Amino acid sequence: MKISTVIAVLGALLVLVAPQFLKNYGIYLMTYWLVFIIATMGLNLTIGYAGQKSLGHAAFFGIGAYTVAIMMKAGISFWLGLPTAALICFAVGIVLGFPALRVQAIYLAFATLGFNTAVWLVMRNEEWLTGGTFGINNIARPSLFGYSLDKNLPYYYFVLAVTVVLAGLLWGLLRSPWGKAFTALRDNPIRAESLGVNIRNYTLLSFAIGAAYAGVAGALFASLVQFIEPAPFTVAASIMMYLMVVVGGAGYFFGPIVGAAVGVVLPEWFRDVPGVSNWYLPMFGAAVVLLMVWLPDGLLSIPDRIRDRRAARAASALRAAAAGRMGASS
Repeated sequence: MKISTVIAVLGALLVLVAPQFLKNYGIYLMTYWLVFIIATMGLNLTIGYAGQKSLGHAAFFGIGAYTVAIMMKAGISFWLGLPTAALICFAVGIVLGFPALRVQAIYLAFATLGFNTAVWLVMRNEEWLTGGTFGINNIARPSLFGYSLDKNLPYYYFVLAVTVVLAGLLWGLLRSPWGKAFTALRDNPIRAESLGVNIRNYTLLSFAIGAAYAGVAGALFASLVQFIEPAPFTVAASIMMYLMVVVGGAGYFFGPIVGAAVGVVLPEWFRDVPGVSNWYLPMFGAAVVLLMVWLPDGLLSIPDRIRDRRAARAASALRAAAAGRMGASS
């Protein structure tokens, strides 16, 4: 059995069984982790597969959260609010994409950063809609077929199911002709265009799908925390999501799982370690900096780096053997 298969089985057992033995905060933290896996899956599509730079992902995350919260406060079901959040974020992604994607690289990052700032200001200042700095509280968790998801454990398994479904959809997308076009666009836009790939349309599509994933994550986040205000949706949150994608491995399908664990779970673990609880944030920052220095392609690039080094050593040995044979024959 392959090592990757063993790791996948152990990981599945962990997320299915471990919450049964955790207290409420542990279950809450694992649910929080799953929410950010969903959000960074969408960002990984934009960054890792389509090769775009976005620093506005937290804005879509916030739009999804506020959409569900406002609709539920108006008496509309969560089950209508969830797809509405995804659709609104998809539409906003397309509207933003048309002007933003006319620029590339660092200029696109600045355009999305400005969008994030504008959305955050609306969340903070438009009290009639968002509650401003007072936020929106008492956001209920849904029921499914008459079964309440109000407690942490049932809600965890619900979010886990949503994560698996969205991961399956993304897996299928990446293995479709669209996914191949995204990858070609990232690797060499000029060559992709010469092969008939419509650069603007595919880039726009990756941006909008990534925004929709963030919208779903935001909707789940709102019901998880049951209170939202503008603070979780700042530019700093977008940078943290970007960091999660890069640390896990941009362009690796399982990168968001690892990156979200580093960004969500690791700081909490540092905070509870005796002797470092007062220094956990500087330690976390230093660990991330060192990781980016030694592994710029992310944690999931380690097997590829090992494989490349083995291949390089084997090629070097073959060249040395060939040179030895040529020397002996002469």
